Amino acid sequence: MTESSPTPAGTAGPTASTAPDEGQASRRRPVVLALMLAMGLAALDGTIVSTAVPQIVGDLGGLSVFSWLFSGYLLAVTVTLPVYGKLSDTFGRKPVLIAGTVLFLVGSLLCAAAWDMASLIAFRVVQGLGGGALQGTVQTLAADLYPLKERPRIQARLSSVWAASSVAGPAAGGLLAGYADWRWIFLINLPVGLLALWLIHRHLVEPARREPARREQAGAEQAGGAGARGEGARGEQARTRAGGPGSKRAEPRARVRIDWAGALAIFATGALLLTALVQGGVAWPWLSAPSLGLLGGAAALGALTVVIERRAAEPIIPGWVWRRRTIAAVNLSLGALGLLMVAPTVFLPTYAQSVLGLGPIAAGFVLSAWTLSWPITAALSNRVYTRIGFRLTAVLGISLALILLLAFPFLPFPGEPWQPALLMLLLGGALGLFQLPLLVGVQSTVPYEERGTTTASVLFCRQVGQSLGAALFGAVANGVLAARLGGTGDLDALARSLDDPGSLTAEATDHLRRAVDAAVDYVYLGAAAAAALALLALLTLAPRRFPVLEEGDRRGPE
Repeated sequence: MTESSPTPAGTAGPTASTAPDEGQASRRRPVVLALMLAMGLAALDGTIVSTAVPQIVGDLGGLSVFSWLFSGYLLAVTVTLPVYGKLSDTFGRKPVLIAGTVLFLVGSLLCAAAWDMASLIAFRVVQGLGGGALQGTVQTLAADLYPLKERPRIQARLSSVWAASSVAGPAAGGLLAGYADWRWIFLINLPVGLLALWLIHRHLVEPARREPARREQAGAEQAGGAGARGEGARGEQARTRAGGPGSKRAEPRARVRIDWAGALAIFATGALLLTALVQGGVAWPWLSAPSLGLLGGAAALGALTVVIERRAAEPIIPGWVWRRRTIAAVNLSLGALGLLMVAPTVFLPTYAQSVLGLGPIAAGFVLSAWTLSWPITAALSNRVYTRIGFRLTAVLGISLALILLLAFPFLPFPGEPWQPALLMLLLGGALGLFQLPLLVGVQSTVPYEERGTTTASVLFCRQVGQSLGAALFGAVANGVLAARLGGTGDLDALARSLDDPGSLTAEATDHLRRAVDAAVDYVYLGAAAAAALALLALLTLAPRRFPVLEEGDRRGPE
């Protein structure tokens, strides 16, 4: 079935599968609350820690390596996403989500007990190993719980969790670090996580899963038509009659095969690649031996991973993830989204403080404008894609985002705070129309037993895009500064100089601010190029109508 059908899955009239009764809706509420709590753990983690860094460094030391508090967590989350996606398709969402939440809480407890920066970084990696399960499995369960028509409702709630975390996280981190102790930013995860665990254990009920060995047989029976099914039934009856008492015994359960070699290869490849992207140009030059060695090692391990996955019976990243046009197009498009998101999230606060002269709190409000509009347009996107389709809705959203990103360099210097805030408000609305239809659409094209892998591949590509964007746009910004000011150029060092304008003459301050303005303008042009790549992927790879499955083919928990 495709979107062009008059009654696509999830948009039909009140039937048993598409219009759950009030009892079913009430049973879903505690599960949805658990998903929001679990997502809140992952969403708060980055923002709440960032404001406590001065207190952490003052207590534990390790100023030269503190950036690994974030890099280590990001690495662990990213490289485990595909693994958890496959495991959730194999063993079910519930055990994977419970295991990931427990691991995240253990990591939080260990972080609170850290005795130096090295131990804290190691325990942050443990947190990230659990965080990968939280991010991927929660998004998959959101698709399992709701039919297509209602899915923007749950996605909007999850988006609102991210929006609230981006605003509340820095404030909570600052309050806990300033008035209590920085260790409480990790301990506060425990009651939230334990409540989520209890709700999941008590209320989440998953359907019986088909055996992996049976999937090909089920597909063959489906393709064979009614006559073939009738023949199979008659043959089965004959075998039962001939087999006697022994024929009543249940067939042995198919052994679950886990591609541990593939999982290890993916983990190692992702770790080397992301370490090179995160640390290149920061801890060492891009053309230095560490960068070239890490990139070369990632390429070699990547080739080995392809070989392992092709030979595996149940690969972690199956080939169909890239052979199916719909999934490949969404992977590339959301990878480009991760790339372009770096421009506002990383560079806009610097622009607001160094160019507009705002304080950290006011700069945060300029950035948070897009978190207000993103969930709203995401929640309303179903009114658009049910009329014009997933692809065209996403094309509309990314086209608007492209225009808005191109408009940023035309803002006046120094300008007023409302101008970038307005652009961010509009950009969030455009990206809400872009991301959610693609995520909902691609999840609707696969059956239940492939949805975890599909969702994880999409999130993995977005995470890699963000890591690549941070490295690429950081190099662009520093290159522009070097060309404008001479020397090597360092945006962070320049921003710190502008924090104390009394040490500079008015002419020097204006010159430095113009240099920062130019650097951020070029970063936004790079983000516009990423938006253009996403648009190109949708126009050339994505089918005009996503091949949406019937609701019964992709049903999940009731």
